[in-house]
Amino acid sequence: MTKVLVVLYSGGKHAEEQPKLLGTVENALGLRPYCEKHGLDLVVTDDKEGDNSTFAKEIVDADVLITTPFHPGYLTAEMVKKAKNLKLAITAGVGSDHIDLNAANEHKITVAEVTGSNVVSVAEHVVMTILVLVRNFVPAHEQIVSGGWEVAAVAKAAYDLEGKVVGTLGAGRIGFRVLQRLKPFDCKELLYYDYTELPADAAKEVGARRVEDLKEFLSACDVVTLNCPLHEGTRGIINKETLGYMKKGAWLVNTARGALCVAEDVAEAVNSGHLAGYGGDVWPRQPAPADHPWRKMQNPFSKGGSAMVAHYSGTTLDAQKRYADGAIQILDRWRNGQAQEPANLIVENGAYATKAYGQRTK
Repeated sequence: MTKVLVVLYSGGKHAEEQPKLLGTVENALGLRPYCEKHGLDLVVTDDKEGDNSTFAKEIVDADVLITTPFHPGYLTAEMVKKAKNLKLAITAGVGSDHIDLNAANEHKITVAEVTGSNVVSVAEHVVMTILVLVRNFVPAHEQIVSGGWEVAAVAKAAYDLEGKVVGTLGAGRIGFRVLQRLKPFDCKELLYYDYTELPADAAKEVGARRVEDLKEFLSACDVVTLNCPLHEGTRGIINKETLGYMKKGAWLVNTARGALCVAEDVAEAVNSGHLAGYGGDVWPRQPAPADHPWRKMQNPFSKGGSAMVAHYSGTTLDAQKRYADGAIQILDRWRNGQAQEPANLIVENGAYATKAYGQRTK
């Protein structure tokens, strides 16, 4: 019997109250009816850390692994060696960096994700986070909750987005949609940094200019948003050196992957006042430890500067429906020996199927 192992986050009472929370253990991406119909052995868990976890034990004879970027089952090279039967790893969502892709290639494991399933959701979250930071919203809200009322204390660090230079590091599906949504704000200029140019019509639509040098790009921006994949060429791309390129008082937003940044360097930049703020929803490892430096960083001037949340930008209820349906479709194609949609493939037959992974973003 084909065994499908699914690693998701626990929804508890929230999954009972909201059946549209498909990304939870309780609702299991809607997989239960499908697996029952086709005689598949389905194992669903949120227990994923350590050698004694359900994930570590069940992966040994699993044929298929399905997980999400929001509570990922980390398929390391060591895990791949244990997974003697594993043939397919599906990311219900976008971003498969929780999988050792080189090990997957070595063992001829197909890795696929539901491309495009949450790009709109993440792009909206990016714009929201930019506004939250630029308008100094978090300390303003916290002041009200605590019973205070001191307009000057929060207005002293609040700005308009209009007239600012905003740039996206990465102008793919999400980065481009961010640029689309920023255009009506009448920013002074929209920039993008990527290893390739946008198509001429797309660049014209958003009025964005490509900057080919990373230092020039970062130093020109009042707001930088990270929207590139995590791979060997981008890991730690935001670090002490590159943060030094950024303007004092600039804002940084990251909804791509936490490991694009060196966590301690970002926290230091906020705590020292070099960055006005850092916001996003992605962490180097998820769930993030309670003592992670991003949880308590604070700009000394605004007494805010952090707009960090758990990784949920791409797991809105609308997105969950899309990536749940997509995961079932990928599983169904695999079961029936049908070719996968090319856009969904990350690695197949021992080779990378897309330029998004294992290659450069300059």
